[in-house]
Amino acid sequence: MVLLQSAKFIGAGLATIGLAGAGVGIGTVFGALVLGISRNPSLKDELFKLAILGFALTEAIALFSLMMGFLILFAL
Repeated sequence: MVLLQSAKFIGAGLATIGLAGAGVGIGTVFGALVLGISRNPSLKDELFKLAILGFALTEAIALFSLMMGFLILFAL
């Protein structure tokens, strides 16, 4: 029983590594937004829409990763 519980902790910790990748992805999306706006300010609105879409998709990956960690931790 103790071995199973420790394996769950290790698995949940490994599953949440995707949260770090999502943080890097969000930083990359908004860094690209700043660069794009600085190169062509007239496209500000279109670039912002695309950045918000990229943010939402990257955040969805993070939520899936967190959900998998919780499923591993609290499932039977």
